Amino acid sequence: MSSFVTEVLASSGKLEKDDLACKISKLSRKVEETKEEVTDMINKKYVEFMPSMEGAEELLDQVESVSKDIDLLKSCIENEVQQNLHDAVTEYAKLKQQLEKNTAVIDLLQHLQEFDTAIEEYHRALQEKNFVVAAKQHGKARASVDALKAWKDTELPLVHSLSSEITIQRENLIYHLGEEWQKLAVWKLPSTKTELTSEKSFLKTALHLNRGGSKGDESVPHALLPSILQALSIQGELHKKIKLFGQVLFKYMLKPLILYPSLVVEVSSQPEQGAVLSLQCTETKAEHPDPSQVYTKVLTVLKTLHEHLFGTFLVTKKVDSKVSEILGDLIWEEMSECIIRECLVHSIPANSSQLAEYSEVIKQTEDFESSLKEMGYLAGDSTDLLKYARNINCHFASKKCQDVIVAARKLMTSEMHNTVKITPEYKLSIPKLPNPSGGEKERKESSKKSAHYDQQSLENEKQLSPNTLCLPMCRISESVQQLMELAIQTLSEVVGSSPQCAVQLFYTVRNIFHLFFYVVPTYHKDNFLKLPHLAAIQHNNCMFIAHHLLTLGFQFKPHLPLKDGVAYFVDLVPGFRRLGARCFVAQMNVQKAEMLERLSTARNFSNLDDEDNYSVASKAIRQVIHQLRRLGKVWQDVLPVNIYCKAIGTLLNTAISELINKIMMLEDISNVDGERLRTLCQTIIEEGPLVFNPLPDENKNKKYQEEVPVYVKKWMTLKEISMVLNANLQEIVDRWAEGKGPLAAEFSCNEMKSLIRALFKNTERRAAALAKITK
Repeated sequence: MSSFVTEVLASSGKLEKDDLACKISKLSRKVEETKEEVTDMINKKYVEFMPSMEGAEELLDQVESVSKDIDLLKSCIENEVQQNLHDAVTEYAKLKQQLEKNTAVIDLLQHLQEFDTAIEEYHRALQEKNFVVAAKQHGKARASVDALKAWKDTELPLVHSLSSEITIQRENLIYHLGEEWQKLAVWKLPSTKTELTSEKSFLKTALHLNRGGSKGDESVPHALLPSILQALSIQGELHKKIKLFGQVLFKYMLKPLILYPSLVVEVSSQPEQGAVLSLQCTETKAEHPDPSQVYTKVLTVLKTLHEHLFGTFLVTKKVDSKVSEILGDLIWEEMSECIIRECLVHSIPANSSQLAEYSEVIKQTEDFESSLKEMGYLAGDSTDLLKYARNINCHFASKKCQDVIVAARKLMTSEMHNTVKITPEYKLSIPKLPNPSGGEKERKESSKKSAHYDQQSLENEKQLSPNTLCLPMCRISESVQQLMELAIQTLSEVVGSSPQCAVQLFYTVRNIFHLFFYVVPTYHKDNFLKLPHLAAIQHNNCMFIAHHLLTLGFQFKPHLPLKDGVAYFVDLVPGFRRLGARCFVAQMNVQKAEMLERLSTARNFSNLDDEDNYSVASKAIRQVIHQLRRLGKVWQDVLPVNIYCKAIGTLLNTAISELINKIMMLEDISNVDGERLRTLCQTIIEEGPLVFNPLPDENKNKKYQEEVPVYVKKWMTLKEISMVLNANLQEIVDRWAEGKGPLAAEFSCNEMKSLIRALFKNTERRAAALAKITK
């Protein structure tokens, strides 16, 4: 035992693996032997009852000794094994790190090798004009450089050099692709100094389309066009190239073909070379292009491009697509807006009867879009172009309303001097409208009823005049007559139109009259004040419109989808009547002001015994008469007779009232003054009726000249004062007739007394006469 322990304890330094196992084996056997001895002793002690004190103590020592050996061995094992384990782990980590470094270096070398191989393949493919392979090899080279950039320990100068090289080669590839692209599509454009304002400026535009390569060039692959387009797509340059191409195509070829009807496109094919698109000019009288012609010209251009340039499929990671899709996405929106603005807008029918024919345009538009979809230029089911064509009812109404408003405003701002004569027999020419409820049966029943009523003879014996509720004879502007015809024509379009269109047209007609209400008085304002003739015409115009607005709405009521209670046009009638009256009253006030200004130069008609004063007063009266004669000529055959007589009568009455007031204000009238005042009054009495000439026929005017007292309120007053100025006191008293004579009808007691005091000296006879002037 002691020798074994000594051997174990004697071992120092590093234990070999085999040594340690041997010692553990020996120790295990020793433990087993000790276990057997202890078991045997226990059995003898507690089973066989053979106590042996000495044997027990020896076994106890032996057990303790073995236990110590085990602890010592355990401690030795822990120290030696853990030390060796730590060293092994450290060594393994170093080996792993070295392995990773070697692996990274191998990857680096592999990327460099891939880069070099890709660049070599790139140059070879580029030399052979195999642009797709070149683009792909360039992509591989770029991927290798990107992988090198991601490695942390890469030497920066090397990566920088490789990045520069890959950038240079990309630009080189794009340059070669650009050169080839320019050979595929060669533009011949007008000079930049040329103003693109007419179709002739676009005649130099031409586009040469080449298939790729030249005849007899065997070094160029057959499929050069797809190769160029695919390579541009891989490099991300295809969209830029097509965008620039699309801008030039639209500006110099498609847009002129849409704008100018005389421009056509000519396609000339060259065998094994491609085609040439050029613009030619033809003679045409059309102001705006026809949709079918526009579609044909645009399709000719796009089909030629599809056959020679844009019909190639691009292979992408997602979905294979045609190059034409890119061009379509870039130019379709602008091109469709141009077609709508310059072509379809002008193709909208001018009247509802042509709406049925527009279905052909809709079909042409559908065929146009279908052809574009087949070639790949257009995607989707419905576009703004087709929606616009199909929504013809709305566009027709909008265009019709716009054209009507423009035409109406043009009429309103035109000259008003051109007039037409309106007689009581005049009627607006309203087209025959279909019976909305209408059947043959109802018409027969109505005719039977009317025949039945005729047989019963229920008519009144006294009939109204045929001219009842008719316009009196007058003159109106030709433009206003055309304006009413325009309104009726617009309302006639309601028949057969859609409800939305009918309502829109109805309110457009209302807007015409609203526009007249504001435009005409503003636009012709100065002329209405300066020219009496135009003021009278404007008065007649307003009354003419108001007269026809009374019944205009009800004539079209059965064809208008409006709710009950709508006023149609009746609500506009009072406004037009006020407008006409206001315009004419303003002119009357101007004439009154001129008349009063002339009379104000007469020095209040005082001291007429002075020749200068009499001359001035006489001149003022003659000027007033001349003014009235001039107005009578201007308004003759223009104003209705009753309005004419009232207007002239009102102005003449103003002059007479002013003269009478001035005479009544005189405090002292000498015999000479009285005689000359009477002469002035007689001038008016004699020449005043002659200004009433409402009709060109002089014989017919006598009737109105005899009716002057009807239109001039102060006419009899003027006659009476003229008599007083030449009468004696007795004659005055007799005409007063105790307040019942003609003088009393025109003057008050105070006015008559004041006039007597001014005419006669203060005598007993005058006092007696004044006493008799009573009511």
